[in-house]
Amino acid sequence: MVTPAAGRDAVAHLRGGFAMSERRACRVIAVDRSSVRYQRRRCDDDALRERLKALAEERRRFGYRRLWVLLRREGHTVNRKRVYRLYKEARLMVRRRGGRKRAIGVRSPMPLPLGPNQRWSLDFVHDR
Repeated sequence: MVTPAAGRDAVAHLRGGFAMSERRACRVIAVDRSSVRYQRRRCDDDALRERLKALAEERRRFGYRRLWVLLRREGHTVNRKRVYRLYKEARLMVRRRGGRKRAIGVRSPMPLPLGPNQRWSLDFVHDR
């Protein structure tokens, strides 16, 4: 099985190098002619990409779903999956919050008692 892009390249090579017809080149490689003739209709996403970056910079705690809602409110008719694709291509992500504060330094072991009644402990499970 060949990917559609590789199939298009292979058909173009056969047609250019060996003067084959499109039908015969497609039959040799076993790809559909419709996939060879396919031209994508994706529109230019530059304006949408820039606005998405601006919103993500402005609202650092928002993920792609909430940014999608903001884009829809601004009047962009855009699919959520398309916003996700642009979000991933721009390598945007929700900023991580800081973790809990941990003790700095080396922990020292508890000193051993040198005599009686220097350390007391309670056991709440067996207390009666």
